[in-house]
Amino acid sequence: MTTAQHLETIERLRAREFPTEHGRSDVGTSGPGYHLAELGGSRWYGDEDAADRAAHEDQVSAEYEALTHRLEERWGKADTFSLGSLRLRDGGEEVPQPWREIGDTSDHLHLWRAGDRWVAVYTAHWGADHSPQLMVAVTVVDPP
Repeated sequence: MTTAQHLETIERLRAREFPTEHGRSDVGTSGPGYHLAELGGSRWYGDEDAADRAAHEDQVSAEYEALTHRLEERWGKADTFSLGSLRLRDGGEEVPQPWREIGDTSDHLHLWRAGDRWVAVYTAHWGADHSPQLMVAVTVVDPP
């Protein structure tokens, strides 16, 4: 997908109502107060060599940079957050969705307040056999 297509997806999600139950959507998953969209295609590495893996990861990084640059032009400088502390929380502290899922799959994100919604761009890491995936969250749930 192109940066323009990513921006179009973000705008559609910003305008879309939130469902009352968690489930799949046309671009990812949604639930009460949030939408998560898969912007860049994750790939199963399988038999690819290290050079192919590195090239794909470079492509995801370039898309991430281009998208965050365009969003900063639109909404100003992003807040950047490390998400490691979300994984360290224990003792029964509940991390609300979508932040729990984001924290389980990513180390950091870029975050903007766009009207009454938060927009977060991040890369999800689903495991050693999958490439990173460019993601966006649109939510009314405040970051923890």
